[in-house]
Amino acid sequence: MTRSNRPSLRFLGAAGTVTGSRYLLEIGRRRILVDCGLFQGFKQLRARNRKPFPVRPSTIDTVLLTHAHLDHSGYLPALIRAGYRGRVICTSATAELCGLILPDSGHIQEEEARYAARRGFSKHKNPKPLYTLKDAEAALDRFETVDFGQRVDLGDDITATFIPAGHLLGAAQIRIEFGGKVIHFSGDLGHDPDPLMRPPKPFAGADVLVCESTYGNRVHPGIDPEAELAPVLKRVFARGGTVLIPSFAVGRAQGLMLHISRLIERGEIPYVPVFLNSPMSVDATEIYHRHHDEHHVSREECVAMFQLAKRVNTVAQSKELNTRAGPMIIISASGMLTGGRILHHLASFGGDRRNAILLSGFQAGGTRGAALAEGARKLRMFGRDFPIEAEVVQLQSFSGHADAEEILRWMSAGPVPRMTYVTHGEPSASDTLRFRIDHELGRPARAPEHLETVYLDRPR
Repeated sequence: MTRSNRPSLRFLGAAGTVTGSRYLLEIGRRRILVDCGLFQGFKQLRARNRKPFPVRPSTIDTVLLTHAHLDHSGYLPALIRAGYRGRVICTSATAELCGLILPDSGHIQEEEARYAARRGFSKHKNPKPLYTLKDAEAALDRFETVDFGQRVDLGDDITATFIPAGHLLGAAQIRIEFGGKVIHFSGDLGHDPDPLMRPPKPFAGADVLVCESTYGNRVHPGIDPEAELAPVLKRVFARGGTVLIPSFAVGRAQGLMLHISRLIERGEIPYVPVFLNSPMSVDATEIYHRHHDEHHVSREECVAMFQLAKRVNTVAQSKELNTRAGPMIIISASGMLTGGRILHHLASFGGDRRNAILLSGFQAGGTRGAALAEGARKLRMFGRDFPIEAEVVQLQSFSGHADAEEILRWMSAGPVPRMTYVTHGEPSASDTLRFRIDHELGRPARAPEHLETVYLDRPR
């Protein structure tokens, strides 16, 4: 890619899809990458993770992370292994959570490569992980942390400011200023009535806005999470069933435990054993204790949430769970059933109609979670098909993302940008939000294409 003297933005991910968040800014001599996420979901998207990075990693000066989720941070170890030598800047909580998420991702990829080699699933004779646990640990050595509201010098009179986005501990909007211009990245915006996180800070205006659209074509129903959860749990427990909850280890697992502990405390559901089969979720819960200023859960409820579940740490303990009978609740990663211990539980419990599988968040296209949400009655796991007879429930009230109305309200708080680029959504979600920004707010908006370059001195 030839450098231009004009400031530009290139969409290296999260364009036409809800994963792989990567935005490359070129301003003068500087290359700044905002987010460095993994592509997830459909095979053709996951294949992008294996392609050479579109620019030489050694030519990038700085990586800024909006937050810790893998679709925003998960490619970083691969980028560093490929030659990136610059800074990785994020908030303190994001750095702490990446300290859990990235090594876990490296470990899982190593395990999957070994399993594929052992069972002959891969077309390659010696399948390799995208990166290893060691690569992930090396990446963590590059992290530098900043406070919310602190202006960070990126060189050549370019600055970045991290602004609370809700959504997750440490999650930030990033505001970049250069040459009298401002480009604002929304990051993932939190849902206003989130049980854990405070709402995102309002948009203060920018020349160019890059805005997520995960729920750009939907409005969250006004359902109380505990009112939605209680009847499902009661009917499954009444038939002696096990409730499997695939859950993102960071954020969603903690919210679920908070609501379940409240329901048990009030006597609205019977007490049953609750197992948190995700060492990362246990560690993430401890991080929530250390960052009370970012969320609105009292210390007392944090303790209750933390003490609710029996923690499952070892593989042997995880296997033993599959021999138990219900009623019980198992919360385990991953939230979209893309890997991890939850798949072994699904193989063991999914074929029994007494049991239930509760999908507690967004399910990206091409994932097993999306297939279940669409009514699939068998899932491909470990090289073979497993029948699904268990009840499948897509919970509607547990999203960590702002819906379309909340996004429009958020961006309406600030002056009109010269252009809004709608990203990080499935095509229908991004285009629906683009249309509403254009027709309801009267603001120019586009949904960019993958690898498209736009110039910031005259966005089009």
